[in-house]
Amino acid sequence: MDQGYLRGETIATTNARLIAAQAELDIVRCWGGGHIASADGLRFLVPVQNLHTGHNPVYWGRQRGATWLNVVNDQVMGIGGLVVPGTLRDSLFILDAIHNLDGGPKPETVVTDTASYSDIVSGLFAICGYQFSPRIADLADTRLWRTNTRAIYGPLEHMSRHTVRLDKIRAHWGDMLRVAGSLTMGTVRAYDLIRMLSADGRTTGLGEAFAHYGRISKTLHLLQFIADEGYRRMIGTQLNVQEARHRLARKIAFGNRGQLRQRYREGLEDQLGSLGLALNAVIWWNSLYLDAAVKHLREQGFPVTDEMCARLSPIQYDHINFLGRYAFSRADVAGGLRPFHDGAHEGA
Repeated sequence: MDQGYLRGETIATTNARLIAAQAELDIVRCWGGGHIASADGLRFLVPVQNLHTGHNPVYWGRQRGATWLNVVNDQVMGIGGLVVPGTLRDSLFILDAIHNLDGGPKPETVVTDTASYSDIVSGLFAICGYQFSPRIADLADTRLWRTNTRAIYGPLEHMSRHTVRLDKIRAHWGDMLRVAGSLTMGTVRAYDLIRMLSADGRTTGLGEAFAHYGRISKTLHLLQFIADEGYRRMIGTQLNVQEARHRLARKIAFGNRGQLRQRYREGLEDQLGSLGLALNAVIWWNSLYLDAAVKHLREQGFPVTDEMCARLSPIQYDHINFLGRYAFSRADVAGGLRPFHDGAHEGA
């Protein structure tokens, strides 16, 4: 019963198997290597009493709700997620979600929207070995930072008038490394740490060191964002993938009018974890048959290239019946996959 009960541990274990099985398909390699991930929140109304909810009139009017912060890799699979009370800043929880993944390779680049953009957050991501790549909404308001006050940066000279304090980074470098180890090992939460580094609106000395360290990686990100069109396209594509998954999540989570009715945090985590599991099951199913369809076309002589496969998406649901009766029986997989439809014979 403990192994079969639907809870966080069993959901994470099943997700890991789906993530690994989907990554073995040939077509998935055309979408990415699993080293790019995005993190974004999906808002849910919680009409029952729950301590892990919050108010936000923009999303829920006078009622309370919670946010499902989920992480999606470039292979379109959800690799982790957690529950955020109300609509607290997602950036305070993203690093916690990245360090608590269900499966798949560790992402090297983390893509977010503009709302997650801050110097301390950039510094924490950089010290933990991630490239933090938020989407920039307004480049005119951005700052570039320099480490050498005597250097001449040509056309960027007027944009890089602010200086990174390397002396503050050196003074706290040992503590910064210990923080990185604590975050990686899970002995401290990034959410609690960020709040301590900037308590009561004032940044501590260690917080200033992380902020200056983050400005280095942030400046490199801005320069690449401005100069590299492929980099900008990668960020936009990954965020579009996550938004498409969220639309599918709304289609799947239609029970109780799409609301969460769990009174405890564990219940919220189990329900949203089950939603992530259902999403990954759909993505795996679509990926499996897309891979088989591409191989079938190639066997028929149609020149399907990797560039064509890269434009295919497993986030399709026109063929899924969300409403109706469900039969949970063990499928007979001895005969292989289902046969493809023959358009010529159907039209006859």
